[in-house]
Amino acid sequence: MIRVLIVEDDPMVASINKRYVESIEGFSVVGIAANGEEALKLIKNKDIDLIILDIYMPRIDGISFLKKIRQNNITTDVILVTAAKETDSFDQSMALGAVDYLVKPFEYERFKKALENYKKRHKILSGKDVVRQEDIDKITWADSSEKEKSTPKGLHIKTLNRVRDYMCKRSGVLVSADEISKALSITKVTVRRYLEYLASIGEIEIEVEYGAVGRPTNMYRFIK
Repeated sequence: MIRVLIVEDDPMVASINKRYVESIEGFSVVGIAANGEEALKLIKNKDIDLIILDIYMPRIDGISFLKKIRQNNITTDVILVTAAKETDSFDQSMALGAVDYLVKPFEYERFKKALENYKKRHKILSGKDVVRQEDIDKITWADSSEKEKSTPKGLHIKTLNRVRDYMCKRSGVLVSADEISKALSITKVTVRRYLEYLASIGEIEIEVEYGAVGRPTNMYRFIK
């Protein structure tokens, strides 16, 4: 299990990021820090593999935090998250060893890809005293034999991500297609198509609810 620390000063964003992380197999959030000072204390007391680090925070910002841990020879991997698009912060984070860089607002798929890429890297390097060239190539080069799953015909990636994000935010709670339709202003028929696709790839599960009268209703739950 890859142990993750989330460093984010917005409690709502931190909660969403936690759900995102734990929706991906092989990851567990072991701590949440609201600023760099809290994160420094946590990293000294917990065994952490990966830090998801916001750049703009009070007290100690993300770049300063990253500098501090590197100065203390803490080599924990870091994925930077920021609303800024400045070249300077990107260059600094890469120079300090960040393994990826996410610009808000990012979609769930991009977040998921960042963690899956990291999991691949972690699996290859974990516990190895000697790294071979082929190991490095697997991390640094795109594997041409590995093809991205394409969105089925008739489904649009932006709508899919809206439905997925809505379900993720209500992880563990049964919701109806009608509820999602009203919340996202998408027709119920369209919502059902996206839910059926997410169920087919194992991201959500379906439960049938039988009322006293009328037809049974399908209820949907996001799978962590």
